[in-house]
Amino acid sequence: MSRNDDSTAVRTGSGRRRAPWIRHLSFTRIGVIYVWLALVVVFSIWAPETFPSMTTVRSVLNGMAVPGLMALALVVPLSARTFDLSIGNAMGLANLLVAWLLVVRGWDVLPAIAVTVLAGLAMGVFNGLVVVSSRIDSFIGTLATGALFATVGSMLSVQTITGGPLVGPFGELATTGFFGLHVPLFMMLVVALATWFFQAYTVTGRRVYALGFSERASELVGIRVRRLRFAGLIVTGLIVGVAGVLLASSVQSGSPNIGPPYLLDAYAAVFLGATQFGGRFNAWGTVAAVLLIATGTNGIYLVGGEPWAQSMFSGVVLLLALGASNLEQAIRARSWIRAKARQRSGPRGGAQTGGSGPLATAAP
Repeated sequence: MSRNDDSTAVRTGSGRRRAPWIRHLSFTRIGVIYVWLALVVVFSIWAPETFPSMTTVRSVLNGMAVPGLMALALVVPLSARTFDLSIGNAMGLANLLVAWLLVVRGWDVLPAIAVTVLAGLAMGVFNGLVVVSSRIDSFIGTLATGALFATVGSMLSVQTITGGPLVGPFGELATTGFFGLHVPLFMMLVVALATWFFQAYTVTGRRVYALGFSERASELVGIRVRRLRFAGLIVTGLIVGVAGVLLASSVQSGSPNIGPPYLLDAYAAVFLGATQFGGRFNAWGTVAAVLLIATGTNGIYLVGGEPWAQSMFSGVVLLLALGASNLEQAIRARSWIRAKARQRSGPRGGAQTGGSGPLATAAP
């Protein structure tokens, strides 16, 4: 085989060569897509009169907007190995705040939305001060700040806020769109596109990945670790604030208890997405995982499943995602060890066997 042929082929473990695009279709790379297709087939057979319809398609796509934003909000900080467990309560506070400003305080729509988004930004700054400036472990620190956000929400209202200001132009924000697809879905896709571009094509995005790989090594090469972690938490707060506004517009109410259930789905999606498209936290893997979870929860609802079954589905997805991530890391480590062993023993083995050396096992 010529050198040009070698450049367009990949050698498998058994010595055969295959086109490089085939590896992009492997289960370890896009397994979420295969599982999603399997779910579509199962629910289409289980509920043939309701599931395989355009109404279900629109419901799944529109329903994944807010959970998608919540999951995408975690991609950057988790890439920098920073947890944010406050996002559920933060989003609940944003949801309640915009409803409180519109109904109780009588504010106009635009000022209420602006203040709520700024409040989300402020919550991100507060998390940064607690985690980065005070050097508190992100897992514990954001768990504590989440409790504080829930307390502030309870101070605003302990009951669900409803009223005319949430039904008018503000309520149309989450129902306006094209071809039955609403504005929040397109906003989620814009955030996914921006996150993908940031991680793939900017120096700062690559530095965030380096920080997540090794904080000490990043400091030694001059990366401003604390600034990146702080910025990641601020971006999370900003996106969560937007998600709270969109959720209030969608359900046309503000509730102090509406945010926390989104925490599990967000982490399930982002960790499952991290096993796809390259094996690290990324935007499109997260979107695919959100689509899988949204399809599963909608399917369970349409077949008459119990309400707890949807939460159980998200929990199972999270456990499987963590297990798959650990398995993938173990497989990669084993492959790396074997490759190093072949490099050390290859020349000697090639001389003894007359065809098993590096010229026979590796592309020139």
